[in-house]
This record gives sequence, structure tokens and C-alpha cells, in this order.
Amino acid sequence: MLELLQKIFTDSLFIPHGHCYLWKTGLVWLHIISDSLIALAYFSIPIALFYFVRKREDLPFKSILLLFGAFIIFCGITHVMEIWTLWHPTYWLSGFIKALTALISVYTAFTLVPIIPQALALPSPAQLEAANSQLKLTLKDLADTQTQLIQTEKMSSLGQLVAGIAHEINNPVSFIYGNITIANEYTENLFKLISLYQECYPQTLSKIQILTETIEFDFVREDLPKILSSIKIGAERICEIVLSLRNFSRLDEAEIKRVDLHEGINSTLLILGNQLKGQGKHPDIEVIKQYGELPQVDCYPGQLNQVFLNLLTNAIDTLRESIIGCPLPESNIITTGNKQSTNHNPQIRIVTEVLDSNQVMIRVIDNGCGMTEKVKQKVFDPFFTTKPVGSGTGLGMSICYQIVDKHGGQLNCITQPLQGTEFQIQIPIRSKSFF
Repeated sequence: MLELLQKIFTDSLFIPHGHCYLWKTGLVWLHIISDSLIALAYFSIPIALFYFVRKREDLPFKSILLLFGAFIIFCGITHVMEIWTLWHPTYWLSGFIKALTALISVYTAFTLVPIIPQALALPSPAQLEAANSQLKLTLKDLADTQTQLIQTEKMSSLGQLVAGIAHEINNPVSFIYGNITIANEYTENLFKLISLYQECYPQTLSKIQILTETIEFDFVREDLPKILSSIKIGAERICEIVLSLRNFSRLDEAEIKRVDLHEGINSTLLILGNQLKGQGKHPDIEVIKQYGELPQVDCYPGQLNQVFLNLLTNAIDTLRESIIGCPLPESNIITTGNKQSTNHNPQIRIVTEVLDSNQVMIRVIDNGCGMTEKVKQKVFDPFFTTKPVGSGTGLGMSICYQIVDKHGGQLNCITQPLQGTEFQIQIPIRSKSFF
């Protein structure tokens, strides 16, 4: 073994390779520079391969890349030996290095053969791009499905809640409203009886006279009918609210029906009546109805009521924000002592009109802050919201867009900073589901 090692590393048996070039300076330097550059290139390539493999843990065929790196390193060493043997004739060592390079190259070639079909089976960039596009569509469909499920759950919960409240209120109100007329009749008859007694017996006992004065009988006789009338008006008002709640929930109308859209808008406004009233530093929000002559429209009434509710709620929130310092158009600005611009005349306009023989439009317009172009581009995206964390889910406008799209219509947003916001609902009058 020792003799073999001495034989490999000895250089006394041969003459240096430079003698073959007759030690011509130009020729020697040509080989030195060429072999040096080739070796440098060979050594740099494996470094790049090793770095690439280390960073890409998910890369397929990593072993073949490492074998390529080892093969290229030994190729570089053979060129280094070409320079070394110009002065040191260790040709046995150079030969063993070439033999080892040959073994690695042959093993790499054999390893590469079964990998070629697998590599050919890998998708092309065009196929990857098509798969990526399909994946994006699938993810969008999943997001839409998730939004629809949430919307369905919200509508179901809201409908059940509203229907339950309407039912619970309706029973006692029906009792009050049904008996108020009878109570009023009984009261009138009693007062007639008392009046008759007073006519027949003008001289009353002292005790009766004292009690009459104590209970202020004359005032009671005058005021009690007014109280009963007020109770009747209140009961009628509650009946109107219950009817509006039923119209809004529309639990019994899951299919497409022909309905009066104005009825749905009015029911929604009645439900939001408390939010439209001024509270503290917030003035009343004025609602201006500019209704056109609309025919009955084929639609899912409960879902469209949800759209009206979301749009009007957003308009109310926007106007509330404009009260506390949002800059507004000059026509709506009142400069306070601290130069803070506030809106002291918040308004929501609801405009309905017939566009053509089979199109109607509902416009919800506020004179609030408006939106920037960046916000406008995202306003219908699921989970996008400009409200503080915990104040909104970011699904309201996305749900509205899907509902209107389901009706074969369009929901558009027209807005500019300081110019208010307008949402336009455009839907067909007649649905193909009826034909």
C-alpha cells in the first residue's frame, strides 16, 4: 500500500508536461490561463447548485443535482492538475483523479436515466400558469361560497329573530287593539249613566260630592277618552311595525315573487327609524324619498330587503362619521370655532326609477365623506372594511353584490372624496324564472 502511494505521488520517473510545450512562454501561459478559468468556472457552478438546493427544500431530484455538483468539482480538479503537471510530472495522481471523475460521471449518467421520464412528466410553465389560474378561480368560488353561507346564516337568524319578535308582539297588541274599542264603548256608557244620575238626582250626598271633587271627575270624564284614543293610536303604530317586520323578514317568501320594492324600502326605513333620529351631538338624518312609478318586480324579497338594510346602515354610519370631523363639500360645511368641518345637515336620498321596459334602478345617495379611489376599488371585496376592528365583518357589501348579481342585476358605486357616495341597484323587472 505504501509503495502504491509512493508511486502515485512520485514525480521522478517522468518529465514535466511543460517540456512538451518546449517551455514556450506564450504557449505555457495560454494553457495556464485557460485551465485556470475553466477550473474557476467548474468550482463556482457547484457552489451555486449547493446554495440553490439548500434554499429550496421542496425541490425535486435534489440528489441528481448534488451528483452533478460533485462531477463538476472533479472536472475542475482535473484542469488544476493540468496546470500542476506542467512542472510536476505526477501523472499517476492525475490519472487516478480522472478515473474517479469518470466513475462519478458514469454513475451520474446512470442515475439520470430513470429520472428523465419523471422530469418530462413535470408540468410546463404554461400548464403551471393554467393550474394557478384555475386555483385562483377555485379559491374565489370558495370565498363566494363562504360569503353566501354566512349571508344565508345571517338572513336565517335575522328572519327567525324578526319573525319571533313580530309574533310575540302581535299577540298582546292584538288583545289591546281588539279590546280598546270595547273599553271605549263601556266608558262612554258609564259616563252616560253617571250623567243620567246627575240629571235625576241633582242633590247628591256629601260623601259623593267629596269623592267627585277628590278624583276630579270632570277632568277624568274629559281626559279618559283622550287616553283611550292615544292607546288606540299606539296600538295601530305597533301593528304597523309588526307588519313591517313581517314584510322585512319574508320568511314565507323564499322563492321569487312579484313585489312592490317601495314596500320593502319603507319597511327597512321603519326598522332603522331609531338610528335616523338625532342622538346627543348627532342631528337627525333626513331621508328624502324620490319614488318613481315602479311596477312590481320579480325578486327574492327577503334578500333585497337585506341589500336595502346594508346600504342604508352604511349610509347612516358614514353620516355619523361626517358629524365628528370629516371634511365635506362647501355646501355642507359649517366652520366651528376650532375650524373643524362638520356636517349639520346629513341626508339620505332614495331615488327609484324605471330605466327601460325591463330595468329598474334604486339609488341610495348620502352627502357624507365619500371614498377614495383605493377604497372604492375594494368596497365589494369580501372581508374588506374601513371600520375599526370589532365594528364590522367586511361582508355586508360583498353580500349585497352577490344578491344583486343573483337577480341578474348590477350594483355600482359612484363616489369621490368630499362628494358623498351613491350606490345604484339595477335589476330586471321580470325574471326568467317565471318563464
